[in-house]
Amino acid sequence: MNNYLIKAGTIVNEGKQFVGDVLVVNGRIEKIATSIDLPNGVTEIYAEGKYVLPGCIDDQVHFREPGLTHKGTIFTESRAAVAGGITSFMEMPNTVPNALTQELLEDKYQIAAETSLANYSFFMGASNDNLEEVLKTNHQNICGIKIFMGSSTGNMLVDKEAVLESLFSRVSMLIATHCEDELTVRTNMARFKEQYGEDIPIEAHPLIRSEEACFLSSSLAVSLAKKYQSRLHILHISTERETHLFDNTLPLEKKHITAEACIHHLWFSDQDYAEKGNFIKWNPAVKTAADREGIWKAVLDNRIDVIATDHAPHTLEEKSNTYMGAPSGGPLVQHALIAMLEKVEEGRISIERVVEKMAHAPATLFRIQERGYIREGYHADIVIVDPNRQTSVHRENCLSKCAWSPFEGHTFSHAIDSTFINGRLAYSKGEIFEGKSGSRLLFAVS
Repeated sequence: MNNYLIKAGTIVNEGKQFVGDVLVVNGRIEKIATSIDLPNGVTEIYAEGKYVLPGCIDDQVHFREPGLTHKGTIFTESRAAVAGGITSFMEMPNTVPNALTQELLEDKYQIAAETSLANYSFFMGASNDNLEEVLKTNHQNICGIKIFMGSSTGNMLVDKEAVLESLFSRVSMLIATHCEDELTVRTNMARFKEQYGEDIPIEAHPLIRSEEACFLSSSLAVSLAKKYQSRLHILHISTERETHLFDNTLPLEKKHITAEACIHHLWFSDQDYAEKGNFIKWNPAVKTAADREGIWKAVLDNRIDVIATDHAPHTLEEKSNTYMGAPSGGPLVQHALIAMLEKVEEGRISIERVVEKMAHAPATLFRIQERGYIREGYHADIVIVDPNRQTSVHRENCLSKCAWSPFEGHTFSHAIDSTFINGRLAYSKGEIFEGKSGSRLLFAVS
């Protein structure tokens, strides 16, 4: 393993920024100081004028393997993640087959152990009838339990009240939820089908997957978590109304109910459907500009704790279908960090808060061992960002297997310069080094 001295970069970490050096030895951060002499046998990387950040930890991705590998694989999507400064990911269980048994879950870990460039963890899936399998989940090496309390693929919709009560009362590890009320969505869909037949316009998407559908389900999840003191993490908040379900009076490490915002809900609004169409069709839907502003407010005042991607690739052919035929989701890992740094440039958020929401907070919330911070002794998951080099997005440079991006045509003001995974240089100046670099994430159990 090569060792590195990252020299004279602007280190952004734990609410501060300062110019200094980071020495990486045997995959760990050995020393952080204002100036470090170059040891023998160590490669120097000169980072003056560039930001040195802890690698982003994305707590919600869909990398599609197994079963949906025409859309993406753990290998292809982790490549895109590493190029985007994401050094660790947590992947969802709605692959094919759904990860509803310990054996099927472990199959995914085996694939990642062989192919993932980034660090990895996989959620165990819950269904209406797999409670005993869920309860076998190992807290130390699995990030959490995923419950679809809303529309889902396969056998993953959990809609039986008794099952939800059992899960929230008996599962002691973190429960992550997708919250949309299925009955409300179906009722809305029936109304729009009556009006438009099969030619429903994409602009109807946030009205079908409505504010009410989101709030009904999210408020139920919160009430169950309060009743049983469960560790609840609600994914991809999409409405201003939902933000008021969450609290900012406690520090993150003491919260048992937390929330996540995703890049697309912070960037787009329903005004963008006219231009972007199905390419910004996600579940839950991108909603109004007022909802976007409300989510931003909650991110900045710490009612929302984490910023993630919900990276969920589909092929161009699939996305080019009609509204009814086009699946929801899209690729985001390659451009998530630079999209947030664009918001820094616009004055919406500070770079220190971006680091907090995309690296520190996921590590703290999930209790990830020795990652998410630039600290001596921690794993060297580090990203160097060049604020003086732009990134233009076009299909030819999209690294996800699906080969498109909702940001096509946009030029970002920053570029990812280099990414280190466990001290290994995995990406540098447009080149991906495809040797094995990712490791299984481990979690503290309290």
